[in-house]
This record gives sequence, C-alpha cells and structure tokens, in this order.
Amino acid sequence: MRDRQSLEKLLSAIAEGKISPEEGIEKLKYLDFEPIGDFAKIDHHRQLRTGFPEVIWSQGKTPEQMIQIFTVMREKAPVVMATRLEAEVVEILQEQVPDLRYYPMAKIAAIGQNTFKYKGKISILTAGTADLPVAEESAITAELCGFEVQRLWDVGVAGIHRLLSHRHIIAEADVLIVVAGMEGALPSVVAGLGSCPVIAVPTSIGYGASFGGLSALLTMLNSCATGIGVVNIDNGFGAAMLAGQILRLANRFIDN
Repeated sequence: MRDRQSLEKLLSAIAEGKISPEEGIEKLKYLDFEPIGDFAKIDHHRQLRTGFPEVIWSQGKTPEQMIQIFTVMREKAPVVMATRLEAEVVEILQEQVPDLRYYPMAKIAAIGQNTFKYKGKISILTAGTADLPVAEESAITAELCGFEVQRLWDVGVAGIHRLLSHRHIIAEADVLIVVAGMEGALPSVVAGLGSCPVIAVPTSIGYGASFGGLSALLTMLNSCATGIGVVNIDNGFGAAMLAGQILRLANRFIDN
C-alpha cells in the first residue's frame, strides 16, 4: 500500500468503532495506486470500484513500458488486459511475459482469467465482415470480464433477411452491442426488434462521405428507435464495458 499512513488511520478507525467496516471498504476503494518509474501509476483498486481491473491502453507505450506494467499488475489483478496491441509488439512482450495470450483480430493481449461468471448474455452483431475487428474487441473484452457472449456477424440492412432469420438471438440477449459502418442503420433496426438495451458502435468503415465513421455516428445518434446508447467511433472496448456495467447492476438487484 503506497499511502501507509492513510491505511493505518483507516484501520484504526474501524478497530475503534469510529466507522463501520462497510464505510471502511468505501474509503479503501480510493486509496491504492502504485507508481511505475516516472511514466505510469497503476490503479490497483479499479476492480473494487468499477468491477474490472484497470486496462492498459497500448498505443503510445514502448514495449519496455508495457512489460513493466504487466509485471506489476499481474501481482494483484486476476486479469491483466491490454487493448490496441499490434502483433509485432506482442512478440517482443512474450519474451518477458511468456504466458501472455493474444487475440489478433481484437488486438487484445491478456494474462490470467476471470473465474467469476456474471448472469446475463451479451449478443454482438455486425453489419459487415469489415466491422469484425471492432466487434471482436467488444467480444473478447466482455468474455474477459466474465460475461457470456453470442456473436452474429454480417447481418447488415443491405440484406435484412439475414438479420430477420436470427431474430431469436435478439430476443435471447440481455444487452445487444451492434457494430456498423457505412450509413450505420443497423442499430435502429435491431432496437426496433428487441426489448433490451442496445449499445451502438459506429466504425470507420465506409466510402469517402462516411467521413471515417462520422456519418454512422450521426445516424446512430439520430435514431428514431428507443433504447439505444452510442459510444465513440471504433470503440468496441467501451461498448463491452458499458454492457458489463448494465448487467452487473442487474445482477445486484437480482442478488438482493
């Protein structure tokens, strides 16, 4: 524990009955972080506060920095996960972190496994095959978080019969993540068919007038269907984390 004095003060207050153990846990959530050199501060209590450990954003970090971060985090977190990691960098990392798993489509690397499984199913749909990298980033993230994931690829509105033939997947889902580029119409259609929350993910796939995903983003934000939330362009990770928060909250009500 970095802030030893604060921790000792907190524990003494609990022992003396000045605050309850429950209040102590709430305060403990915001105490612990660990500096690594002069380039990072690892938030070890992220899982305690939010339900999942801090995740490493890989872009802009050197392999040496990544190795140090993985080494420190693995000592306290059940799962250590890094996003947007290129295959050539993974080869360097695996020389020092041999148990590092890599999911090339999602560009995610991970150590460890979340043994706790949450109730609820996250179904992930893509409009086209070109949207798969973003969708797999969502899928792998959700699975590492401990959720059941169902995948349904290439069911865009240009061939709507492909989607309609899989309506049971929409009906069975507890949260839907819908990934689409081009004009971004698929989330509106899906939200009109299902009764659960829909998280829309615009991708940067499309011709020039799609403006790198901006057209799909605006379509999703302007949807006439209800129950849709929209994350940033190509943000499959953020969509999965939001879906996880929704289901964790639902689990809390079920358990109580």
